[in-house]
Amino acid sequence: MNYIGIDLGTSAVKLLLVSEEGKILNSASKEYPLSFPKPGWSEQDPEDWIRAIKEGLKELLKDSDPKEVKAIGCGGQMHGLVVLDENDEVIRPCILWNDGRTQKQTDWLNDVIGKEKLSEYTANIAFAGFTAPKILWMKENEAEKFEKIDKIMLPKDYVNYWLTGVHSCDYSDASGMLLLDVKNKCWSKEMIEICGISEEVLPGLYESYEMTGLVKKEIAEEFGLNEDVKVAAGAGDNAAAAVGTGTVKDGSCNISLGTSGTIFISSDHFSVDKFNSLHSFDHANGKYHLMGCILSAASCNKWFMDEILNCDDYQGQQEKICDEMLGRNDVYFLPYLMGERSPINDTDARSLFIGMSMDTERKQMYQAVLEGVAFAIRDCLEIAKASDIHIEESMICGGGSRSALWRKIIANVLNIRLSIPVSEEGPGYGGAMLAMVCDGLYESVEACADQLVKIKAYEEADEEISKRYEERYQKYRKIYPAVKQLYKDLKS
Repeated sequence: MNYIGIDLGTSAVKLLLVSEEGKILNSASKEYPLSFPKPGWSEQDPEDWIRAIKEGLKELLKDSDPKEVKAIGCGGQMHGLVVLDENDEVIRPCILWNDGRTQKQTDWLNDVIGKEKLSEYTANIAFAGFTAPKILWMKENEAEKFEKIDKIMLPKDYVNYWLTGVHSCDYSDASGMLLLDVKNKCWSKEMIEICGISEEVLPGLYESYEMTGLVKKEIAEEFGLNEDVKVAAGAGDNAAAAVGTGTVKDGSCNISLGTSGTIFISSDHFSVDKFNSLHSFDHANGKYHLMGCILSAASCNKWFMDEILNCDDYQGQQEKICDEMLGRNDVYFLPYLMGERSPINDTDARSLFIGMSMDTERKQMYQAVLEGVAFAIRDCLEIAKASDIHIEESMICGGGSRSALWRKIIANVLNIRLSIPVSEEGPGYGGAMLAMVCDGLYESVEACADQLVKIKAYEEADEEISKRYEERYQKYRKIYPAVKQLYKDLKS
């Protein structure tokens, strides 16, 4: 028996074919375009996702028997607004998680409705990336299209709809819409009213490992699948990555270095951080988690290498940064290429370098980029500490985690031990694991993780390097408050 895991990312979809023993039998990755119609805007055509998945499925299954596939699970980019009309046709391009156009709506929700009320209704305050502010933006700026809305869903749910014909959403992904009562696992009637929509336009809610439907007959025929292939509800990419790294037990932690960066803390109990700087969401295992999210992580690395250095030798550039340089860099970088979410919640914030002099070389600037992302993740960790959550070790996944240098920087900036799983395919592997639970191969997500997730190596913090980074971090954390007003002045 085999299982398919889908990771619907921001720039590409990755598909995994996984055996019941947890071995990755094959993988396929297909890219699709991103659109930036205006500064700070970020959109995608949902049909591009489907085209890429179709191409990926053909490649994934070409050397195996498709009849062996028992179930499919999808992890996907969160918060994106996909809107369908009464004929289930896409009304407009999806407004993505890293789109910053909704500051006005976000401010209105936080300042007029009020953070205390929002937290009461949804366990979270408004962030520009969340789905509810996007709905309000559409209502205010695209009224004619808004009136046509018959269904609202998230990116991976559109994929599941294509697979099954069922309008569904899991609790972990729904948590990031600012429409879900996270504690009680139901749509918030207050938020539905605030957004001017009806509950009928929202999809049915499921646990991530529950079956939403079977693959449609025409899809089974197109790819040679059996018609009884189950489709799990799936999860938001961070919850799926947490499953894929075994971050499902109370107090366990995962750091993801993808396009965005997250620190994900699993919990058996519902809680809200007292600063409302971390997200309080449902987890894919049926329980809860707290999460800090920075909008630009590995994307900072890609931007600096591709656009600034015009160089694709990532490893070669990193080899120039030796251990003696760690914690001794006079150059600092704020990683706010797309604004920032946790913990500052500022769409006006932008990246900057500071501390350069005539003898600054590009290796110091590159080191500052990697360190800036680590410092931003440390900002989120500090909020957890202030809420009496103490993390001493964490899993790590995502494309950026393949860099030994970056892992070392993060371990020492956070002063924790990092565990590196055998499979680095966090969201896709987590999707396949959810498919296994959906199919009944395992009785729970925890049982599946205990059996399949293995550690291949550790990255230990070095006492001396961590001490140096502590001094640097205390200087770094003064930079944003010093320039915060400047961002607003520059925008106006």
